[in-house]
Amino acid sequence: MSERTVTFEITVPEDVYTILRAYGMRREALAERSRRLLALQFYRDRMLSLEQAARLAGMGYWEFIEFLSEHDTPVLDYEEEALEAELAAMGALQAELMK
Repeated sequence: MSERTVTFEITVPEDVYTILRAYGMRREALAERSRRLLALQFYRDRMLSLEQAARLAGMGYWEFIEFLSEHDTPVLDYEEEALEAELAAMGALQAELMK
């Protein structure tokens, strides 16, 4: 079953597109890069889950995780208190399992 999609377009000033073309950015490459950067930003803003962002980027799950790494974006981004709570819970679980 094919995934349903929505298409939209952006307007780019002609002189800007000319510069991008000089760097080898054709329409298809520009669209792909735009999707990936949108996915990255929406993931950073916590608007999309990891899986949703990967799909928007047109990438596999692990490929998107690598993409996040290349852009200095953590896959897991805990607040300090939440991380401490997780670590405490893991410690309690480990102690319980060691009995």
